[in-house]
Amino acid sequence: MNFLFLSALGAALSLTSPDGSQHIDIHHSVGADSVARVSYDVTFRGRPVVSGGRMGLDLDNRSWEMALALGKRQLAQPESWMDLFRLDSVTYASADTTWHPLYGERSTVRDRWNGGTLHMSRRDASGYRLDIEARAYDEGVAFRYFFPEHPAAVFHKVTADLTTYRLPEGTMLWAEEWAQAPFMRVQPDSLTHPVERALTIEYPGGYWGALTDADVDDWCLTRFDSRGDNTLGSVMYSLVDIVTYYATPWKVIMAADTPGKLLEHNDIVLNLNPPCEVDDAAAWVKPGTIMRETTITTEGALRTLDFCAEHNIPYMLFDWLWYLPCTSHDGDATKVVDKLDMPRVVDYARERGIGIWLYVNQHALMKQQRELLPLLKEWGIKGIKSGFVQYASHRWATWLHDLVRYAAENRLLMNIHDEYRPSGFSRTYPNLLTQEGIHGNEEWPDATHNVTLPFTRMINGAADYTICYFDKRLRNTHAHQLAASVVFYSPLQTILWYDKPERYNGEPEIEWFERLRTVWDDSRVLSGMPGEHVAMARRSGDDWWVGVMTNNDPRTHELNFDFLEPGAKYTARIFTDDPAVDTATHVRCTTQKVTSRTRMKLPLQARGGAALILTKD
Repeated sequence: MNFLFLSALGAALSLTSPDGSQHIDIHHSVGADSVARVSYDVTFRGRPVVSGGRMGLDLDNRSWEMALALGKRQLAQPESWMDLFRLDSVTYASADTTWHPLYGERSTVRDRWNGGTLHMSRRDASGYRLDIEARAYDEGVAFRYFFPEHPAAVFHKVTADLTTYRLPEGTMLWAEEWAQAPFMRVQPDSLTHPVERALTIEYPGGYWGALTDADVDDWCLTRFDSRGDNTLGSVMYSLVDIVTYYATPWKVIMAADTPGKLLEHNDIVLNLNPPCEVDDAAAWVKPGTIMRETTITTEGALRTLDFCAEHNIPYMLFDWLWYLPCTSHDGDATKVVDKLDMPRVVDYARERGIGIWLYVNQHALMKQQRELLPLLKEWGIKGIKSGFVQYASHRWATWLHDLVRYAAENRLLMNIHDEYRPSGFSRTYPNLLTQEGIHGNEEWPDATHNVTLPFTRMINGAADYTICYFDKRLRNTHAHQLAASVVFYSPLQTILWYDKPERYNGEPEIEWFERLRTVWDDSRVLSGMPGEHVAMARRSGDDWWVGVMTNNDPRTHELNFDFLEPGAKYTARIFTDDPAVDTATHVRCTTQKVTSRTRMKLPLQARGGAALILTKD
């Protein structure tokens, strides 16, 4: 094996990432009270990330009662299901491969890690075994719990996740109490409610981390709460019923020198999910931008389709109200409202090269999915935006992910709205293009919130921010909005939310949306800090799209173009805020020649931004 393992005093398993930056030690010990404990430490370049964290689960299987029923010797009833586990053996593994996602923030993903597994069994007669699998990536560490098949106790009921994360004194968190909440910068012991993942960590000394998860299609929502002493605990939303053999989701602990590197390294989440299981996905899973039709009439839809065709927007959405009542169990999503001629609209859309998406509420999806999804496929619908779906309990999590699978069987794309956040399932089922789980533009967040999102929520993966543009309720500048469409990654990027074709009056910066890509070959965070600013560059082919956003305060940002190919020349199309421009949006469009040696000063207004398209000459 060509990888490095560093031993640690008392460690049952010690792993170091291939580049040497990330390290995890897992300890197994049995105290004088005969109680077993599994703990762990994580470091980044020798600096503490988690110290003395606990590992384990609790089950309500009453293994001591089963042992008694089998007529075998029974030990004293333990306080926790984990207390009686002995360490049997440790095995090691490694991997170094590359793969090419159907779409993503990068066209090539490297999957490189050093790993090991603790194999444990109970010291009673129950026959229970448990493995702890761990991996050290260059981007962070991950571990999960695995139940080998049990010949008698097939069913397990997991009642608690005992995993904790003890952080260094002086650590700060960028936390939110639900998936569509604003952020707060707090100390770990100041948390009063469980908080969402990804949870971004600001360590004393200037390095950064994040806690998140991966491969969570058959588990409940798990969040983090305060246990005192700078320690975070794991809060399961519900019990989880499993059948052995079974693997829990991966727990991911990322660490990096800058917050931008956390976002650049979020492929670790994809790598911890199974490969694509949709054989023909490339033939019909097509990312792109999408615009909502607001009138829910045939005439309005035809006008919006013409607008989409004229401005290179490949999808149009009918949001709620195309069937009635759409938020009730009485709703029937197989019947379209009278004012909308769906066959005519779908045919016209097909002629113009536009795909139609439909919003469907959970009530209809629960009641009608087996009838509805094949029918939508028959109609020629391309995708479903699911609304108000439950996702947090084990029951609803499996229901929702099975819905994505069934949509794939019917060649339907999906966009899950409301609180659901990704954990890499789109690698396995790429018809799930995007999801909400973000305090997005529907709720008019300010610019300070927006420049926090890249270093927090976006670590999880794609987010449908629903970018608004012409609406007068907009709190941030229009160049800020243009930049948001490249900073906030989403293979299905909703643009012009709350807008309609009549609001467009020839503003020249519509060129940005006409040329916008939603799938990238490379993505770089050029600079940024949560709550302050972000500068992001993404490449498609030879060309680059750049978004720069400031918080509620003005600033001058110096943009360094050293990410460009050395020696090559580019034409930069630049979109900036300028009150002197005589349009409703006040966006100035200019052109300039640039190279990798160019430095450009961008004066950003309060709540402002800048957007650039760099075309290789």
